[in-house]
Amino acid sequence: MKRGIHFHFNGVNYQNINLINCYVFVILLRNAVVYRTDMDHGTHNPEPTRTGAFSRTGSLGSSLRKRSFSISSSVSYRIDDDIGSEAVSEAGDIGDRALQSNRHSVSSSCRLSLDLAMEGGSVIHPEDLHKVSVASPVPEDVTSPLPLDLLKGPGDEKQEKQRLPTSLEYISCLIHLAVFGILGVFTRYLLEKLFGPSLLGVTSNETIVYPNLPSNMVGSFLMGWWGVVFKGDMSQVSDILAVGLITGYLGSVTTFSGWNQKMLDLSVDGHWVQAILGFLIGLFLVAYSIIFGIETAKGFRWILKKLNTRPEKGVPSCNCNWTLNSSRRHLVAMVILLLVLGVLLSVSGLLLKEEFNSGSSGAQLWLACLVGPFGVWMRWFLARLNGRGLGKSGILRWLPFGTLITNVSAACIMAGLSTIEKSVNIKNFDTVANGIQLGFLGCLSTVSTFIAEFNAMRESKHPWRAYLYASTTMGISFVLGILIYNVPVWTKGFT
Repeated sequence: MKRGIHFHFNGVNYQNINLINCYVFVILLRNAVVYRTDMDHGTHNPEPTRTGAFSRTGSLGSSLRKRSFSISSSVSYRIDDDIGSEAVSEAGDIGDRALQSNRHSVSSSCRLSLDLAMEGGSVIHPEDLHKVSVASPVPEDVTSPLPLDLLKGPGDEKQEKQRLPTSLEYISCLIHLAVFGILGVFTRYLLEKLFGPSLLGVTSNETIVYPNLPSNMVGSFLMGWWGVVFKGDMSQVSDILAVGLITGYLGSVTTFSGWNQKMLDLSVDGHWVQAILGFLIGLFLVAYSIIFGIETAKGFRWILKKLNTRPEKGVPSCNCNWTLNSSRRHLVAMVILLLVLGVLLSVSGLLLKEEFNSGSSGAQLWLACLVGPFGVWMRWFLARLNGRGLGKSGILRWLPFGTLITNVSAACIMAGLSTIEKSVNIKNFDTVANGIQLGFLGCLSTVSTFIAEFNAMRESKHPWRAYLYASTTMGISFVLGILIYNVPVWTKGFT
């Protein structure tokens, strides 16, 4: 039997509180006293008047206040590094673990957010605790709500009963990922054509401005919007919709395997300096794309807050008509997305059958749409490894092993297919290989999640981890790619 704490606070009865999270409530109680005193007296006096249990004696109140500081500080120092490591590793995606807890990390996320808010001198009111998020580590930039099971309101149990069963949630999530993954493939293909030599002529296979750079930049920019600033707002509408957009669409718009392969193509021709510069400049551009996305999203959010604020209460008004807060609405959304998926797969299959023998880029696109969902699903499942570390002790928890594995494996498979493509040199095989590279491997690897994790590490207490993570991902992929692709091309004389 698990031991827990039972107490009554602010009109809510809290039961079976996990002992690991006790210090969260110490911080919460202390901040609640500060908040209520300020509201009652209209002042920001750092020594608030205590009521109830806090006013038995002056010495007891002072001792309890000091102990609350010491408890939160000592526990924070002991677990801060582990919690911070797990949080930055989970900044991009945590796969199907998100459905199990319906939040990014039950124990670590709330503790990290509260500690960061405490360090920033922020006062957290109990009613506003759900607004705390690990997506944006700066207290004044908190934008994403984080529902906490340990602070349930009277109507939360009813809302939980209206959720879909776990099996249907998984099915619905897979459908969302497939639909948005196919849309991501379409977007990446169109951006590649738009900025390619046939239209704008910005990108090229022979320069460091590789064909997938625009899609990686656009996906990273949108990651700042949907994956950081407005992630909580999308989760309020539907958690599964947030997974579909962030993991399915943005993860499929961007691709790491295509990026790595273009640098291999440069190096195989002896352009080593351009290949290295391609990695560095590409990392620089996508890193600043997500920063630009975050900053512009914050500005847009500030404008919305000013336009939608009710003067009498000073809080933004919220229209929840589109919120999927019942099992019926979830089922309707799942059926609609299932129909859309059926249409997309059917049309892609018919068009592939007509154009396959032509070997055109259109045939490659339709094949990519058919195999793309498998790459999205595999990446989503492997993302559950992010924030877990190695072994039972969870060493290297800061390293997102799920994202690392998907990017490196996709880059190696793409290098292998490119080697076979050069050796076989058959039109139909070229169509199959390019379709798999565009669809399955393009959706298996991702830059948007990778750069979100990189940005979170860069803003953490250990910014060097971001550059080590980026160097590890690129270095392993490039070195293995040289062994799989460059060496056979050099030795066999493939052209």
